[in-house]
Amino acid sequence: MAPDRPLITVVVALVVLLGLVYMATRPSGLMAPVDSEHTSNESTEDASAPEVPATGEPDELTVVDPDHVVDLDEAELAYDGDLDVAVTYPVLPNAEPLTDFLDRTLAASVDAFDAANPGAESYEAEWQLTAANDDVVGVRMTSLETDSEGTRECHTTYWYDTATGQTFESTRLFGGQEQLAEVNSLVKEGVPDTANTDTIHPVGALYDSVGFNPDGDLVVEFDDGQVAEPDEGRVHAVLDREGTEPLLSELGTRVREAATVGVRGYSIAGPPEADKDGQDAPTPGHLSPVDDGVDCSDPETKCVALTYDDGPGGGTPALLDMLAEYDARATFFVTGVPVMEDPLTVRRAYAEGHEIANHTLGHPDLTGLSESGVRSELATVQAQVYRETGYMPDLMRPPYGATDETVAAVTADMGLAQILWSIDTNDWKDRNASVVKGRALDGASDGAIILMHDIHPTSIAASRGIIRELDARGYTMVTVSQLLGPTEPGETYVDGVPAPPEESPAPDEDDGPHGDE
Repeated sequence: MAPDRPLITVVVALVVLLGLVYMATRPSGLMAPVDSEHTSNESTEDASAPEVPATGEPDELTVVDPDHVVDLDEAELAYDGDLDVAVTYPVLPNAEPLTDFLDRTLAASVDAFDAANPGAESYEAEWQLTAANDDVVGVRMTSLETDSEGTRECHTTYWYDTATGQTFESTRLFGGQEQLAEVNSLVKEGVPDTANTDTIHPVGALYDSVGFNPDGDLVVEFDDGQVAEPDEGRVHAVLDREGTEPLLSELGTRVREAATVGVRGYSIAGPPEADKDGQDAPTPGHLSPVDDGVDCSDPETKCVALTYDDGPGGGTPALLDMLAEYDARATFFVTGVPVMEDPLTVRRAYAEGHEIANHTLGHPDLTGLSESGVRSELATVQAQVYRETGYMPDLMRPPYGATDETVAAVTADMGLAQILWSIDTNDWKDRNASVVKGRALDGASDGAIILMHDIHPTSIAASRGIIRELDARGYTMVTVSQLLGPTEPGETYVDGVPAPPEESPAPDEDDGPHGDE
């Protein structure tokens, strides 16, 4: 039977049809209106829509499709050096602190590669997002470093908190250094047999790319040649979600939850409440050369600094074993060419609590160089140590103890204090372990800085007796930074002899209390 009001029926049908057409054809990236007081991040999809699974391979970090991030852009790093550089990084609206951080940090990475590798040829880097949910964004950088030895693929992953504007290194995913050390033990068990587990230590330079796979398992990946032969390629470990749960920081838990949920129409609703990328808490993997449990200013504590120049050498690992036996710390003033030949020993020394300091690239008399020559000699070693450990030295020793106003000015500008010595064992001249030992022990006193060289077998042999006897005499063997405390860049130091206590002036006879006269 025909309807009584055919015209109304037709109009209603057309309205319904138009609504269906609109719903089917509207752009998926359109955002719902955001209240001006709302500061959290929202997806374009209705909150009741089912979650999208995270994407990625089981042995890799999750991957976010850039098309699912609203108004995502890309920038190219500006670099005016001689190196062939092509580096890009993501730019997200309302994430200016992240953009600034990436620009500065990637430029520093390029500079460090260029400075540390005399044969550096090119540096390329591309990005991908590994998380973009709630208040967390993860940026994974993949770089190709090419020098005279070939090309290596490297990875670094950074984590950005959109609410605070802070950018974090990957080690901040862990609760602290103790938790990172536990992860390190698990990683040693989880890496393939091609990896040399003796080279894996809980330091920032190794754990600079950490994230999660789609199941929430922890993924740790290393650069080519970092813990295995370069031709082995990417070495990684996947650690079970349940086993790593207790080791995560609050940030790590948030990152895992963000990384394991798929992304649709993500955007950052507004700028952060704070604009900063520094953190107050110590960053796991970045080790201090100062032990808070030792106070060299305490009259009851006798401190002495063992220092070794020109290494690492063939006997340095044995020396590290000796130091560990007596819970002793030393300072290694490393030279650039040996560092190139044996960077893994430098990493081990740093991981075991010793101080790594700068002794120039080629051991020249710095007083015979121009300002740029001095800077070049020091900058190479700074970059080498940083790339291997994540630590930037703040002490240097001028070869032969030779310094002048130019050296002082350059070191001041580079943030490096000049460290000389109070006891010279002359172990380079007298290759006799007994003689070297005698000189070190005869001059030992509270605050002494003892000079030796870990490139001479006789000095390594002498060190065993020196360390044993200093320990028996009640000395605490510490790093130079522990002995001296805060130092002034550019200034020269020869020892850490405690200053005598200041005597209070004798009170004047008329200086007694006078009451209310």
